[in-house]
Amino acid sequence: MKRNDLFGHPSALYVLFLTEMWERFSYYGMRALLILYLTKHFLFSDGEAGLIYGSYVALIYGLPLLGGILADRYLGMRKAVTFGAILLVFGHLSMAVEGPMAFYEGGEINRSQFGIQFLYLSLSFIAVGVGFLKANISTLVGTLYDREDCRRDSGFTIFYMGINIGAFAATLLCAYLGETYGWRYGFGVAGVGMVIGLLTFYLGTPLLGKIGLPPNPELLLRKSFIGLNFEKCIYLFSILFLIFVWVLMQMAQSLGIILIILGIASVGWIIWFCLRECRKAERDNIYSMLLLMAFSVLFWALFEQAASSITLFTDRNVNIGKDISAGMFQALNPMFIILSAPLFAFFWTFMGKRKIEPSTPVKFALAILQIGAGFYILVIGSAYADSEGKVALIFLVMMYFLHTTGELCLSPVGLSMVTKLSVGKIMGMMMGVWFLSSSFAGYVSGWIAGLMAINVTGSETVSGIASLQIYSGVFEKLAFVSLTAGVFLLILSPTIRKKMTSVS
Repeated sequence: MKRNDLFGHPSALYVLFLTEMWERFSYYGMRALLILYLTKHFLFSDGEAGLIYGSYVALIYGLPLLGGILADRYLGMRKAVTFGAILLVFGHLSMAVEGPMAFYEGGEINRSQFGIQFLYLSLSFIAVGVGFLKANISTLVGTLYDREDCRRDSGFTIFYMGINIGAFAATLLCAYLGETYGWRYGFGVAGVGMVIGLLTFYLGTPLLGKIGLPPNPELLLRKSFIGLNFEKCIYLFSILFLIFVWVLMQMAQSLGIILIILGIASVGWIIWFCLRECRKAERDNIYSMLLLMAFSVLFWALFEQAASSITLFTDRNVNIGKDISAGMFQALNPMFIILSAPLFAFFWTFMGKRKIEPSTPVKFALAILQIGAGFYILVIGSAYADSEGKVALIFLVMMYFLHTTGELCLSPVGLSMVTKLSVGKIMGMMMGVWFLSSSFAGYVSGWIAGLMAINVTGSETVSGIASLQIYSGVFEKLAFVSLTAGVFLLILSPTIRKKMTSVS
């Protein structure tokens, strides 16, 4: 064990572990409430709320591409993470400022436009903050290990477990406070969590040594055309960029087109970079990575249903009792990760040392198969629903378990893959592209959630049987698509593996 190691891993891993734990506390606490807040407080229809949530997730995962580029070229990962954390503090605390509750008047919904715009502004602060923090803190984890260090996947799985400790506590606490005492209390606690995350990173930074410093510190000190040094200009224009994001939040239909254009441009530039500056082995690694990222879009589009359609399904069609918020059941995902991540970390390392670990493409295929199986469990549960259209809770628990084990086969492994296969010059950008694929998946998830919209007006209600038919019909189609894609990737896996020279 090296002098700076703790429990077999670099000490700095635990600083990043705790920082991301509190950042995810704030994110998942807010996430547990958002779809319910939109539909119950502002009275958005299921379809409208799904698109707002999908647009928000798209921006959350799309903006790390820009944050990764700025960190690679100018700020370094440390400064990017710190600035992102500050923006997140503002965003999460401002979510605690509720707009007036919407109400029906003469058959029309009366909403406070100021309240809606303030909500969009708060979400914009969070999206830009995550853009600076998320890709760069994950990249920092990768820089703690040598490329061939067999502890890498294990380290990312431990990091991922830390994320989910925060997510578990936040989902239970914020969802309970928000629906029991008022939305402001749930959102407010999420904001306090982000303050703790910022302080944790600031105090633990010395353990990183020289990792994550700006690549060219002199450049940041140069004066710009407006009299500020270059670093301050980056921060200033990032604040102004918030206005653009605020507008995008309200352009759900156009956001998909923007993401497609951004994705094509990013992949095109990466291919151009590979052809111009990379050796054949490096090109094969990056092309394999891009292909697996494409498959991950399907996984995340279905996985994100947990915070939208599945939460509404839980609220309407799962037998959860009267005193429990549907949002609290999102805690099943981080709970299963906390319980399962150490086992996955152990077995990946155990099998890796014996050269029998499944390849990265096989792990991705297993993830997609498991998320399809999870939806099929809900279809089975729907067939045994009671006379009110209520499904037994055990089926929801089984679905979350399968989705979680699928996540553990893909997400920490994907993060590790990016840090191993990327060329050093574009590692931050490649991590950003990894999150950009999740961004597009987030947008698609909103569209998928819209397929299950149960729209009512005023005092109208829809029977549990009617809503169950809608949900189970779409769940069955999602299961079929996912299982088919998983089998297809499993067949392709040996070919992809041969192209990947740095991973098993």
